[in-house]
Amino acid sequence: MKLNPYLMFNGNCEAAFKFYEHCLGGKIVMMMTHKDAPSAEHIPAGWHDKIMHVCLDLGDRLLMGSDSPPGYFETPQGFYVQISVDEPAEAERIFQTLAENGKVKMPIDQTFWSVRFGMLVDQFGIPWMVNCQKTA
Repeated sequence: MKLNPYLMFNGNCEAAFKFYEHCLGGKIVMMMTHKDAPSAEHIPAGWHDKIMHVCLDLGDRLLMGSDSPPGYFETPQGFYVQISVDEPAEAERIFQTLAENGKVKMPIDQTFWSVRFGMLVDQFGIPWMVNCQKTA
């Protein structure tokens, strides 16, 4: 079993995933707008260029998302997307990049369980944890 996060946005999914592709080093392998979907006739015209589904390939995991239909978006709460990396410098890079125009909740630093750990909410409202665990 694999768990892959599916993130919902309020009209800025395309910008968010292009940002994540840059930050995380993955590759967007699929991005479909509402106008390209069979249900396009049921979507308001102003929403046709919004994202119905996007998939960012990160190697052995996928990050997926879409723009919520009008009236259905809920602000993310009660979770963080957690990123684990092996190198402290990579943890620092990812954290600092994701934090651009966002809000740092816990600055990245050493903890008792980790060489580097930090928490933030990015500019798109998505909460992230970046962790680089100590090696045995």
